[in-house]
Amino acid sequence: MPIYQTARFQVQPAALEKCEQAIREFIDDLRANEPQTLQYLAMQETNDATRFLHVFIFADAAARDRHSNSDAVKRFTGVLYPNCLAPVEFTEYSVVAAK
Repeated sequence: MPIYQTARFQVQPAALEKCEQAIREFIDDLRANEPQTLQYLAMQETNDATRFLHVFIFADAAARDRHSNSDAVKRFTGVLYPNCLAPVEFTEYSVVAAK
């Protein structure tokens, strides 16, 4: 059964460019190496470029675990976490309806 999650975070303004680049590299790595990560969408808030929402769908719990323990996540969080204003807020969802 698919797993739906979001990650919401805000980065320090001085680190914005570095974090945007880390996001792009992270997504490139996921695209190349994680076929069971069915979707990973990185969005930036229009009114405040330091705020982000990532939406991801994993094929199942095993795919989520592989993702969470991957070298790509370690590299990405190594850049992101020290530049966040607060801890990343992760939320898991169940689907009520979809198109």
